[in-house]
Amino acid sequence: MARIKAKEKKERSLGVKLFLKAHRCNSPKCAMVRHATKPGMHGKRRRQSASEFGQQLAEKQKIKVIYGLKEAQIRKIFQEAVRKGTASQVLGTLERRFDNVIFRLGFAPSRIVARQYISHGHFMINGIKTNIPSYRARIGDVISVKPSSKDLLIFKELPNTIKKHDLPDWLTINFDKMEGKVKSLPINVEEELFNINLVVDYYSR
Repeated sequence: MARIKAKEKKERSLGVKLFLKAHRCNSPKCAMVRHATKPGMHGKRRRQSASEFGQQLAEKQKIKVIYGLKEAQIRKIFQEAVRKGTASQVLGTLERRFDNVIFRLGFAPSRIVARQYISHGHFMINGIKTNIPSYRARIGDVISVKPSSKDLLIFKELPNTIKKHDLPDWLTINFDKMEGKVKSLPINVEEELFNINLVVDYYSR
C-alpha cells in the first residue's frame, strides 16, 4: 500500500493520470481527482512552464512510473535504442515486459498488480513458472495462469473479465485454455500518456 501511495504522489507531481490503480483511476477515488495539486506544502502553487530539459525529464519519469522501471533499467533500454538507431522500437521493448504482457492480456487490472502476481509465482511462460516481471516476451511465448493458482479468489472471475478486455493486435487469447500468446512484435504501438521522442532526446545528450 505504501508503495502504491508513493507512486500516486509521483502521478500528482507529474500532473497527469497514469492509471496506476486500474479502475480506481476512472472513479472519484483517483488520486488526481481527490488531490489535483502537487504533493507537499507548496503543492497548491501554480505549475510553471518547464524548460526543454524539464519536459524531457518529466516524460522519462512518466515512463518509469507507468512501467515500474528502475533508473538503470530505463537508461539501458534507451541508450541501447539510441546506439542502434532503433528509437521507434523502444515502446515495443517496454510493451514486451512480462508484467506489461500480463496487464495487456487482461490477466491483471494494472501493471502494479501484474508484478505482484508474477513475483508470487502465479504465471507460467511455455509451461514453466516465471517470476521475473522484467522478462522480455518473445513471439510464440504462451502465457498462462499456473494450474494450482486458478482456483484462487483473485482469478475466479478471470474468464469473464478477459472476454470484455480490449486486446492489442499483437496478442491472442485462447479462452478455453485461459492462455495468452504473443503472436507478433508490438510494432507501431501508440501511447498517449507520454512523448517517447523527448525521452530519446534526453538520453541522446
